[in-house]
Amino acid sequence: MRVVIVAGGTGGHIYPAIAIMNKIKEMEKSSEFLYIGTTDRMEKDIIPKLGIKFVGIEMSGLNRKNIFSNISVLKKYNAAVKKAMKVISEFKPDVVVGAGGYITAPVLYAAHKLKVPVLIHEQNSIPGVSNKFISNFADKICVSLPNSLNLFPKNKVVYTGNPRSEEIMNVKKKSKKTLGFDENKKLVVVVMGSLGSTTMTQKIKELIPAFKDKNYQVLIITGKKYYNDYKDINISDNVKIVPFMDDLICLLKDSDLIVSRAGASTIAEITAIGLPAILVPSPYVTNNHQYKNAKELEDKGACIIVSEDDFSKDKIILEIDKLFDNKDLYENMVNNSKSLGISDSATRIYNEIKNIIR
Repeated sequence: MRVVIVAGGTGGHIYPAIAIMNKIKEMEKSSEFLYIGTTDRMEKDIIPKLGIKFVGIEMSGLNRKNIFSNISVLKKYNAAVKKAMKVISEFKPDVVVGAGGYITAPVLYAAHKLKVPVLIHEQNSIPGVSNKFISNFADKICVSLPNSLNLFPKNKVVYTGNPRSEEIMNVKKKSKKTLGFDENKKLVVVVMGSLGSTTMTQKIKELIPAFKDKNYQVLIITGKKYYNDYKDINISDNVKIVPFMDDLICLLKDSDLIVSRAGASTIAEITAIGLPAILVPSPYVTNNHQYKNAKELEDKGACIIVSEDDFSKDKIILEIDKLFDNKDLYENMVNNSKSLGISDSATRIYNEIKNIIR
């Protein structure tokens, strides 16, 4: 199979795209890939390092505050469509797969014009602008969360889950002992996205002293940018602070609770594992989609939502204690979270790709 993959901007788009490629390669070892991304976002560094052919196309997102600046965005879009048509024509793919980000709009539209089958994957509960636009031209739309089924054409949409879930199911567990924690005590992981958060750093610094004398352990992941902000904090023996963990998902398999943002990747990870969560949706994202991601879990009893404004040491300690002190409540959250996870999501997407190629 010859496949063009397009996704860009954030890990929430890029890593599901990689998971789809990995599944296709597993099922059809002779497959060839071309990855199209932006010229200035993280995919330009990540993808070539994986040995995957990469083409960068200049593109920008719409500016909702200054509509006049979108004249230049429209010019970039038209140029991007032309370049994408040239690149796709030369590669001659069997299918073009989009996994989100504004770069998908011109590339998938170009594929549609060239009559190449198009599949898109939406990670969030609420579709992004690009996926909403491209849904008109896509042959199949795969969604990560059940509520998204109502937001796309019914004859095209299918619930597959997030392809990262299948990879997560197969990663090896990392023992909490490797970080010096007691394997007989519960572990809470506190992380506000891979990069950390300016607004949450101060709130977490105020929270840390409240963990003293608790009978559970806490790992704070600050984000590399904010690690030095914690250097003067006195921490108790049951707390550890690190800037980043590239194998966090492995550790989460030996953790008991996560306090986190509510990005698409986080939702995929915690539901794949069945990990109870206190989710603090970022209020700074488009369409407030992190809150809507978290709300879908909360409605199923799979998480607790705490807004950024309400986040305080008293509130978080109360919610952690409530979960750890009530075994039935905790086990229900585990089971409810697992019920939303799909263990074969990448395989489902692969099957949909095969169907539209046929």
